[in-house]
Amino acid sequence: MTTEPPRRLLAPAVALLLLAPWTAECAWGGFTLAGMPFVVVVLAPMYGGAALLIRETTRRLGLGWPGIVLLAAAFGVVQAGLVDQSLFNAGYLDDTQFADTRDAAESTLVPGLGFSARQAVDYVGNHVALTICASIALVESYLGAGRRSRPWLGRPGLVVVASLWLAGSLLVFADDGGRKGFLATPVQLAFATGVTLALIAAALLRARRPADRSRAAGFEQEQTARSAPPPVWAGLAVAVAYVGAGLLPGWPGIGVALALAAVTAVLLTRWSRRAGWGRRHVLAAGSATVLVAAAFAYDVPTYAPSSPAADLVGDVAISVIVLLLVGGAWWRVSGRATRDRRRAAGPADHPASPPA
Repeated sequence: MTTEPPRRLLAPAVALLLLAPWTAECAWGGFTLAGMPFVVVVLAPMYGGAALLIRETTRRLGLGWPGIVLLAAAFGVVQAGLVDQSLFNAGYLDDTQFADTRDAAESTLVPGLGFSARQAVDYVGNHVALTICASIALVESYLGAGRRSRPWLGRPGLVVVASLWLAGSLLVFADDGGRKGFLATPVQLAFATGVTLALIAAALLRARRPADRSRAAGFEQEQTARSAPPPVWAGLAVAVAYVGAGLLPGWPGIGVALALAAVTAVLLTRWSRRAGWGRRHVLAAGSATVLVAAAFAYDVPTYAPSSPAADLVGDVAISVIVLLLVGGAWWRVSGRATRDRRRAAGPADHPASPPA
C-alpha cells in the first residue's frame, strides 16, 4: 500500500487523461491551435479514459509493454469498429479534407467484411502508437520508478474512469457527427467484437507467465549479458516502421506495414532482454511516433479548411509542444539515471570530503 499523498498519484492520471486525446488527434496536425483545447476536453473521456484503463490494467497485472500494445490494438478496433465505425464506413472522411483518401482505401477492401485493410492499419496503428503508447511512455517518463510502476488509481478511481470512457464512447456513437449516420452490419460488428476479444485474451494470457510479471514496469529488467543498443536505435526502429507503413499503396503497402511492425516488435523484444535496457530506451521508442507525426504536420491538412496562417501557427505550436514534452521527459529520465548510478557507486567512490 502506497504512503504517498493521493494527489501525487492523481496528477499523472489527469496528465494522461488530457495527453492521450492530444497525441491522438492533434499531434499530427488534424486541428488548428484554436481547436485543440476543445478537442482535448471533448475526447478526453474516450481517449484518455482508454489510455488510463489500459495503463492501470497492465501495471496491476504485470503485463508490461507487450500487454499495453495488445490492449491498445483492442482499443483501436473498438474505437474504429464499434464506436465511430469508421473502419466499415468508406465515406467517413468524405466531409473532411481527407476525402481524397477514399480511393486508396477502397483499393484494399477485404471481401465479405467490407472494410479497408489500409484504413485498418492506419486507424488501429495510430491508436496503438499515438493514442496509447506515446502518451503512457511520456507521462511515465516524468515519474520516479516507484510511481512509474505502480497503479495510480484505486477501485473507486477505476470505476470513475471506466464510466468516463463508456460515456464518452456512447456520446460519439450517438452523435450525428461521431458515427456519420452509419451503422455497420451484424457481421461486421461481430467481426470487430471477435478481434477485440482475441486481442484482450492475448494480453491477459501474459498475466499467467511469471517471467512477465517480473517486468511489470515494462522491459526494464536485465535478462542477458549482451548489451542493449543505444536508445536512439529503439526510437529509429519505431520511426522506420511508422513512416514505412504508409509508403506504398495497395496491398503491397499493407504487406510492408505488417512486416515492419513484426520486425520492430521482434527487435524491441530482444533488445529489451539485454543488459542496459532501461527507461531511456522505452522513452525513445514511445516518443518516436509523436516526433515523426509533429514533423509531418506541416504537410498534413486539418480536418476542416482553415487559413494558411492558422495552419502554420498550429503546426509550429505542435512542434513546440512535442519538443517540450519529449525534451522534458528525456531530462527527467537522464537525471534520474545519473542519480541512480551515483547511488549505486556508493560513498567509497564519492567521498563526502576529500581525504586528509
